[in-house]
Amino acid sequence: MLQLYIGSKNYSSWSLRPWLAMTQFAIPFEEIHLEMFSAEFRRVVATVSPVGRVPVLVDGGFSVWDSLAIIEYLAERFPDKAIWPREAKDRARARSICAEMHSGFQQLRANMPMNIGVELPGRGWNLAVQRDIDRISTMWRELLDGHGGPFLFGEFTAADAYFAPVCARFWTYRPELDLAIRAYVGRVFELSAMKRWVAEATATAEFIPEDEPYRAPPSRH
Repeated sequence: MLQLYIGSKNYSSWSLRPWLAMTQFAIPFEEIHLEMFSAEFRRVVATVSPVGRVPVLVDGGFSVWDSLAIIEYLAERFPDKAIWPREAKDRARARSICAEMHSGFQQLRANMPMNIGVELPGRGWNLAVQRDIDRISTMWRELLDGHGGPFLFGEFTAADAYFAPVCARFWTYRPELDLAIRAYVGRVFELSAMKRWVAEATATAEFIPEDEPYRAPPSRH
């Protein structure tokens, strides 16, 4: 069986992407959850990845350690799942926007880190973040209009999985969004796989100071 090594469901946006795709597409896998920044994390991840980060997909001893590479591997391994859109031009566009997400939107990432299960409206906003939000909103609106929704390419695809952490950021920090973009975020959160991720993230009560620029550690009694 495939194994997917992931970090915190509260904070690990990179882990969410392949996990959401695999779960929503009903691809069987064993989830191996590791506590971020722990000695166990470093020890275990070092056995499956030369870069020491998650997510990592392991298939019979073969490791794939980049979230976009994992998506590509899954698409080839399970061609019947239509993980990428079915039409060639749509596949190319989906790969383009995922690559843009993979390397871009640094201000949004830095100032609004993924933090499931809390509400921090208005935190992290600045003009540079707004430029990232504007670009993402324009991208989503064009795709939703062009394909008629409910997801970016009509049906749920890797592109939606790849932008799910952005939806999570919008959910947490509540920046000003137009109705169509808010509705799309809501549909992502209604996915059965996303509901499961959120429920499990909030149930852990995990707090990692490195990923909490806006909240103090909870008091211990």
